[in-house]
Amino acid sequence: MSRSRQLGLLALVGLLLVLPLVLTANLINAAIKMMIAGLFALSFSLAMGQAGMLSFGHSAYYGLGAFATLHLMRAVEHSVVAWPTPLMPLAGAAAGFFCGLGFGWLATQRTGVYFAMVTLALAELLFTLEPTWNSVFGGESGISTMRMNSWSINFASDTGVYHLTLAWVVGSTWCLWAFTRTPMGRLALAVRDNEHRVRFLGFNTHGAKTLIFAISAMFAGVAGALLAIANEATNYTVFSAQASANVVLQTFIGGAGTFFGPALGAATMTFFARVTSDLTRSWLLYQGLMFVIVMLFVPDGIGGLIATHSRRLRATAVRHLVLPYLLCLTVGVLLAVGVVFVVESVHVVLSDTYAVMRRAHGGALVSYPLFGRQFDPLSPWTWAIPAVLLLAGAALLPLARRLTRTGWRRALNASVA
Repeated sequence: MSRSRQLGLLALVGLLLVLPLVLTANLINAAIKMMIAGLFALSFSLAMGQAGMLSFGHSAYYGLGAFATLHLMRAVEHSVVAWPTPLMPLAGAAAGFFCGLGFGWLATQRTGVYFAMVTLALAELLFTLEPTWNSVFGGESGISTMRMNSWSINFASDTGVYHLTLAWVVGSTWCLWAFTRTPMGRLALAVRDNEHRVRFLGFNTHGAKTLIFAISAMFAGVAGALLAIANEATNYTVFSAQASANVVLQTFIGGAGTFFGPALGAATMTFFARVTSDLTRSWLLYQGLMFVIVMLFVPDGIGGLIATHSRRLRATAVRHLVLPYLLCLTVGVLLAVGVVFVVESVHVVLSDTYAVMRRAHGGALVSYPLFGRQFDPLSPWTWAIPAVLLLAGAALLPLARRLTRTGWRRALNASVA
């Protein structure tokens, strides 16, 4: 890693340290969830991006780490054992590692889609078992407890939890990065690219994949432990397929081919979900649309896009991309506003509240409220608004792509020159 990148990362950590001074309690909680999601995505990326093991059930180790930590927190709360709160994530790490060894030994006996299906089956097994195993998982209501103050740190406040999460996320991220530089990390890349050749050279690929998968599960357990400490509770939903699907989507949106890309994608999508879920019930649809758009137009993800610009272009050459990118931004805004208008209009018209309004007017279609205004669903002007926006965006899209390709050629030539 270059010195400039090291200084940049140190500056980022310094900024994160003082960030709670200017954030509200709600935003501090959002920042905690973003950091946890970023660590979870990095742990998943170790197995998928580094070793080529696409796990559809990584939520299993995330959830096991959370429950193991909650049991230790309850033991401390009832004075059964003495264990400081800052070291609670070690319980999640141990649960994730040992369960990752067992589950990984089974799953890594297959490759490709069969490996993915085995990991999904193991996670679904825990998801099904959790509501009925009350002594371990607390049934459908889950387990709850309280954080205890340790080392003269007040963990009753969100600020204390924030700094605890930041310390563990930074430390875990460094460990994951350092692992990719070890011989085992290099072997993971070789196994991903050509497992048969690595086995021919005399390496035990099954053992290597099992160990790599267990290390990935260990850091997923740390992320689950931090979630348990932040929420002071968890339940069976932490094992759900949606939790596993979220980390897959976030990793690809961030860019699985870069180290920090998955964390960036996870933090971005977590914040996006937190904001949009308070505004609309269709936020999952928008999240899916974002994934489709990224896969179509930026297949390397956000991290890959940033890495491409920083690696291939000089700072002076970026001027050739200003106009094309402004046009792309305009196209994106036009299409986004048009899609949001249609989706939200349909959602309102099909809602129960609107059905009550129709019954009050004899079943007739009445004007509906949207964005602080009233729109008549039978008026052509209502639907002309999204139609014009979508047509304008679609018409400008080929021009934006053509100008972007031309701008890239000029920027690359300027960088070479």
